[in-house]
Amino acid sequence: MTDTTPTGDSGEHLLLVVEDDPTINQALSDRLAAEGFGVIRAVDGPGAVAAFAEHHPDLVLLDVMLPGYDGLEVCRRIQAERPVPVLMLTARVEETDVLVGLGVGADDYVTKPFRMREVVARVRTLLRRVERAAELVNTPEALMSLGDLHLDRGARRVRIGSDEIHLTPLEFDLLVALASEPGAVHTREELMSGVWGWADARGTRTLDSHVKSLRAKIGAERVRTVHGVGYALEV
Repeated sequence: MTDTTPTGDSGEHLLLVVEDDPTINQALSDRLAAEGFGVIRAVDGPGAVAAFAEHHPDLVLLDVMLPGYDGLEVCRRIQAERPVPVLMLTARVEETDVLVGLGVGADDYVTKPFRMREVVARVRTLLRRVERAAELVNTPEALMSLGDLHLDRGARRVRIGSDEIHLTPLEFDLLVALASEPGAVHTREELMSGVWGWADARGTRTLDSHVKSLRAKIGAERVRTVHGVGYALEV
């Protein structure tokens, strides 16, 4: 089931909200519409995929537990059709579940119960990331090389030697933040502020989950943990 009539001011960005709980779906859609976004709503997996194909939203807010097929399968299908930022909404906080979500193309996640202002902040951060990437295309600042690690910030592509590595947008921005000062220790607060736009890193496992996923893709030895402080990129 899908509400295919956009609500809110679609002049800024169009969002697809996929949540099977009608109360949460309505509250989240109303808040996003009040923030100036156009909103399309879906309550199950098939409806989400159909709405995505029909309306081409700029970002998807996606519940993990859905009827029809779950949010992970929805994420796989829409990312195969067209890359788009995906914010997962989940009550499953186990690290394995989070990493699976990141692995199928989700960019970030929030755990239920969540605060509406937190969701809005993350939506805006993901959309700004897409806009910054578009601005960097074909500029000299877009290219970074650190040994055999090569980053193209405009195309948002990463190579290790001649092998291309697929990163989610948040993993890519985390890598860029670490690569801005190779070998230097970046505190958790610095990374949360610079990559996620948060002023306070307490009470979240988001950074740790993304670091673990990034290590799995570029090599665990490249990202050094400084316990109690943060992380550093080793070249």
